[in-house]
Amino acid sequence: MTTPGALVIFGATGDLAQRMLFPSLYYLDHDGLLPDDFRIIGAARHKATNDAFRDDVRAWVKERAGDRDISEKTWDRFASRIAYFSGDATKPDSYEELKALIGDPPGGSIFYLSTAPFLYKPIVEGLASRDMTGAPNRIILEKPIGRSRATCEEINEAIGAHFDEERIFRIDHYLGKETVQNLIALRFANALFEPLWDRQSIEYVQISVAETLGVDGRFSYYDEYGASRDMVQNHLLQLLSMIAMEPPSDLQAESMRSEKVKVLRSLRPIQSHDLPRLTVRGQYAAGEIDGETVVGYTQEEDGKHSNTETYVALCAHIDNWRWAGVPFYLRTGKRMPKRASQIIIKFRDVPHSIFPDSQLDANKLVIRLQPEEAVSLEIMNKTPTLTTGDYELQPLWLNLSLDEAFKSRPRRRIAYERLLLEAINNNSALFVRRDEAEAAWQWIDRILEGWAKLDMTPDLYKAGSWGPPGGDKIFQQPQHKWFE
Repeated sequence: MTTPGALVIFGATGDLAQRMLFPSLYYLDHDGLLPDDFRIIGAARHKATNDAFRDDVRAWVKERAGDRDISEKTWDRFASRIAYFSGDATKPDSYEELKALIGDPPGGSIFYLSTAPFLYKPIVEGLASRDMTGAPNRIILEKPIGRSRATCEEINEAIGAHFDEERIFRIDHYLGKETVQNLIALRFANALFEPLWDRQSIEYVQISVAETLGVDGRFSYYDEYGASRDMVQNHLLQLLSMIAMEPPSDLQAESMRSEKVKVLRSLRPIQSHDLPRLTVRGQYAAGEIDGETVVGYTQEEDGKHSNTETYVALCAHIDNWRWAGVPFYLRTGKRMPKRASQIIIKFRDVPHSIFPDSQLDANKLVIRLQPEEAVSLEIMNKTPTLTTGDYELQPLWLNLSLDEAFKSRPRRRIAYERLLLEAINNNSALFVRRDEAEAAWQWIDRILEGWAKLDMTPDLYKAGSWGPPGGDKIFQQPQHKWFE
């Protein structure tokens, strides 16, 4: 498939476009990674001229760049690519004007739907009404794809009626993170880890995504989705599937995604009677973050009553030969003490210790996704001493900081840079296939339905804490614990 000549961003004045999409496109242009004649068309409802919209985009890029200077040479080239289209996505007549603006670019166009999911269907039908959905045109869908399996299937059917699956790119921005992609190299390019990557050597796995921010002005959206739909269904289950997947036959998109689907289909359903034991729901109350007083979740919207969870912890099991009996502990929350996303692989204890006077810590592999990207391995080491016959041991960390290790190599600034570039180059390996999304929703739906059936309302936790009291009840063994 040839390189597309245009990218049309619906929702071009929204939060995601401002913070992620346009800064990412600017940096791709700065690094010479956009095709020479590639055009970028922002589409939104409000009226604006091309020049006014370009001024807005420059401000967004500058805010994201922080102390880094904007290259005027790059900006001039980047600004010349940008045009703005004002129209109502729900009105078919708008698409005639849009088609005239896009023209007939060589290689076709990419349509990025950075809008609320309920607009996906009318946008695609509007594009189809003006013959803009045929090959080689492609479409990018921002998460969440629906809010249940049924609504996900409805959206997929609507999109699939006009775009072949190979031309649909469903984004989960965690898959664009360098450290997440490095999971594939870590597992399948190193003889050290793969023989140990199963239930014989691994005691449990933890995946945590902690945020210090609250809903940050997105109450109406967040209150409809909550932590389960906003984070667990996509980000955390994608990380789980990459950790647990079998070796793919190659690095092609279908090979990789087929192995991830197998993991999602092997997730043991959590039955209603097990939900109080294997899951925790929480909602943040007022507290302090970094010494600053912050309000509780319901005070974010004038004290509106809500049972939406801002914290979820759960214990998942994968029923296959590799992972039978190994608990996967998943946790995500807002207004936590620090921002951190990490994966912990906790290995089993040595079968017999010959060091009677030393407490042995089992090896741990820590994969940090943010705020810094790093891989660390905890091992036991002899403390230097001259005492004859005495072995005093202590744990030490072998650390690989990607920032330090690759100082001479340009590091990607935003995960969306990688994903936009892959979509432009028609590589769907880092995007979610339809059956992946639907399998993840099927597993989450059962949990959500069970919570509703049992009337499991969220427990309050103080902002700045690590979640509600009793958050460790999901652990399968007394010695299991969260690594903060």
